[in-house]
Amino acid sequence: MTETYQVIVKDRHIEGGNVAVLALQAEQGQTLPQVEAGAHIDLHLPNGLIRQYSLCQNPAERNLFRLGILNDPESRGGSLCAFNDIQQGMQLQVSAPRNLFPLSPAKHSILIGGGIGITPLITMAYQLKAQGASFELHYCGKSAVSSAFVDELKQGELAAFTHFHFKEEGANHREFFQNSLKDVDAASHIYTCGPNGFMDWIINLAQSQNFPDAQIHKEHFQVDTDLTGDRFEIVAQRSGKIIVVNEDETILAALGKEGIKIEMSCEQGVCGTCMCDVIEGEPDHRDVYFTDEEKASNEQILVCCSRSKTPRLVLDI
Repeated sequence: MTETYQVIVKDRHIEGGNVAVLALQAEQGQTLPQVEAGAHIDLHLPNGLIRQYSLCQNPAERNLFRLGILNDPESRGGSLCAFNDIQQGMQLQVSAPRNLFPLSPAKHSILIGGGIGITPLITMAYQLKAQGASFELHYCGKSAVSSAFVDELKQGELAAFTHFHFKEEGANHREFFQNSLKDVDAASHIYTCGPNGFMDWIINLAQSQNFPDAQIHKEHFQVDTDLTGDRFEIVAQRSGKIIVVNEDETILAALGKEGIKIEMSCEQGVCGTCMCDVIEGEPDHRDVYFTDEEKASNEQILVCCSRSKTPRLVLDI
């Protein structure tokens, strides 16, 4: 089980009109773990859902977790609840930080955020500055007035490293990066977070400039995954059950109907919580958690979103 902590919402305020900024403080007698750049936490919401949010703060801040949560009308109930229902003074449960988006040692780091995707990059920027490392932070969005953390980035210690690309102020981030990446040192690392289309464009551009994949990093905070497919069977070996997974249901849901409970969190193939060992069969990996090499090994599967390429999949559950 993932280690959890009880926290109090020390502060809640709105920035950019649609981002709730939450400062979470440990209850008396508890100490929160050290924050690492790129890390996220699981937030247990008042409606019972668990969702992942990037930590967005100076890692030097101790015993505090800060989050920026977008009021997203496309939400499946997570972000809407987090934005509307969490209020100052409320008690919540969170996980220890986990990091799927760590910084790598680099001659120079280029941090490119789109919209709410700026959140993990702010933590990276603070950490890089504290290390005396070479970096630049780019914030792309519609406008300054509709974006969070603008005052902090304009007036605080990251101001000299931050570049804003707001459309309503005449900026064109595509034109900017098409020109600027040509002159970037080839040893640089690029980090991007934002909507999937935004990240894909940045990554494709970096690849076109011959940046190795190992020097291009992205954070997934929303995944568009088709969960449907052909019907197949799951053999739950330790449970001694054979379970049919229908065309329109997930392995996780099918297992749950048969009383086999798997720990889960994001339900989008991002966090890795629902990982199960594969004994036999070939998974149809639809997650963004495993590397290409890990997917090719077919040793494990995330049952919240992935399916099977073979009629039967034997799992160690």
